[in-house]
Amino acid sequence: MILIAIVVGVVALVGMIVFIGQGNVRHVPIAWQERIEQTIAFEDIGGQVQLKGISGVDGEPNPHLVTRINFVYILTVINNGDKQHRLYIEGLNVETNLLEPGQVDVLKIYPTKEGIYKYYDKLQGLESLGLIEVRAVIPSDEFTGFLHDLI
Repeated sequence: MILIAIVVGVVALVGMIVFIGQGNVRHVPIAWQERIEQTIAFEDIGGQVQLKGISGVDGEPNPHLVTRINFVYILTVINNGDKQHRLYIEGLNVETNLLEPGQVDVLKIYPTKEGIYKYYDKLQGLESLGLIEVRAVIPSDEFTGFLHDLI
């Protein structure tokens, strides 16, 4: 009798964990999809166009942007310049809307392959402003040797 009660209790606990873990009790699933967010801004300095990192990336001119494959990459682009701009990422074939001074556009990119891609201000010709790198990150269980022992 006690053994049956223990089995029923364990089965009920597992059932509750599965039911709750699927988001059936909460308004959102417990396991959220990871995303990477960065903000950059166009600036017109001395007749030259450049991008400046605002959030999630260093503040250097024309920063090297980095993201991962199979994760949502949210790139917010602000036009702090005094003329129109349009960010274009070659290879990913993604571009912002035409940005008037003071306007903002948000790109949601879901990269599926590794690579290094150039980004441009499409209205200023095809002179590369910088690079965006898409990397694959392996799960920790694929590490071997001493790295596996550290995790």
